[in-house]
Amino acid sequence: MIDRRDTLRLGLLALAVLGGTGTLAACTGQEDPGSEPVPDELDGIELVSSDVERAAGDGSLVPDVVAGLHGLAGGLYRTLATEPGNVVLSPYSVLVALGMTLTGAAGRTAEEMRDVLGASDLGDRWHKGANALTSYVDGLAGEQGRADGSKAELELATANQVFGQQGVGWSADFLDLLAKEYGAALRAVDFEGATEQARTRVNDWVEQQTNDRIVDLLPEGSLDPSTRMVLVNAIYLKAPWEQPFEEGLTAAGDFRRADGTTVQVDLMRNPMLSGALATGDGWRAATVPYAGRGLAMTVVLPDGPDLTQVEEQAARDLAPFIGSGQPTNLDLHLPRWSFRFGSSLKDALQQLGMEAAFGDADFRPMTDEDLDLYVDDVFHQGFIAVDEEGTEAAAATAVVMAETSAPVTVEVKVDRPFLFVIHDLEHGTPLFLGRVADPTA
Repeated sequence: MIDRRDTLRLGLLALAVLGGTGTLAACTGQEDPGSEPVPDELDGIELVSSDVERAAGDGSLVPDVVAGLHGLAGGLYRTLATEPGNVVLSPYSVLVALGMTLTGAAGRTAEEMRDVLGASDLGDRWHKGANALTSYVDGLAGEQGRADGSKAELELATANQVFGQQGVGWSADFLDLLAKEYGAALRAVDFEGATEQARTRVNDWVEQQTNDRIVDLLPEGSLDPSTRMVLVNAIYLKAPWEQPFEEGLTAAGDFRRADGTTVQVDLMRNPMLSGALATGDGWRAATVPYAGRGLAMTVVLPDGPDLTQVEEQAARDLAPFIGSGQPTNLDLHLPRWSFRFGSSLKDALQQLGMEAAFGDADFRPMTDEDLDLYVDDVFHQGFIAVDEEGTEAAAATAVVMAETSAPVTVEVKVDRPFLFVIHDLEHGTPLFLGRVADPTA
């Protein structure tokens, strides 16, 4: 008698023989949980999915998951921001992509990954908390009311997808957990025989999920015939301000860079912004809500042009910036800016303590075969654009696996390097984190 694991294995082997033209019947009732239908140019990528429906998650664990995410965010930022220039990343996207990878890890590999994610105290329950957090974040999207009675559409979409080597016997338990906690299915591609075509297909999916804001997430040469799996998370945000800036108030102004030089920028202004303000030793943090007040951007401004003290605090804990602001009427001057940033996260994650996954790894729970899988690299790319109407931001993360008080009006003039965090207001989830060293770069 053939059990369900054997059925999945044989189905994948049949796919390899059919050369990508066969149809597998191991799908859920959903069309690719957690993502949009694959566009025409991706036709032919077979879907291998568990028949387990996505669970509701455990909302009581969300604060613990967010606390771990703050630690991950600080650690990644500390490493990536060592070079000068603008930075943007999505700690949230990295957490979800690594969470999916953790579902197939064991032994020391899993222990180190849990430590990096702040999940050690929760064990396997962490996935239930991550599931509840992602469901909450997705629920922030939709038509939102503003203080003036108008309506505005807040776009926020996340998607998870796994691309696996065709012909490999992926474990049913692994596929079940991906479907149950992450709403993710596996698409079978041929990394071994058609590496560049598989890389293009992964990148095409990411571009579709991010409205073409994240392009070429996997750079040329990032995959090779030893690649066996790529686990991807994508996030896209287009959020209008609760109180938009009037274009007529935007004016040219000086922005002092860290080296003492100045550059001319377009400084937007909202002289009566209903926001929040937190202060600390050498810094101020202005929180600007988006429509519906479920999400906000917090801008952390040092007292002088040197951002070092603020960045050191961000590396330790973001909570003082995004959790302690008092309601305040702000006269906010904020530059327009738009840029993208991409990097390998391999060195950063190894410095944070995730070492075994990149070398002597144990990902045996992923397959029913005796494959020595390891994480070859983790690629991340972020995009952000801020103007009078609101913010557009996107990010994607790919884990590449191979075998071997009373309101007062306070003026905040953002005319020097600053830190920004886009987060939800209930939990303080850092969806995006970055630095603006030069808005014109």
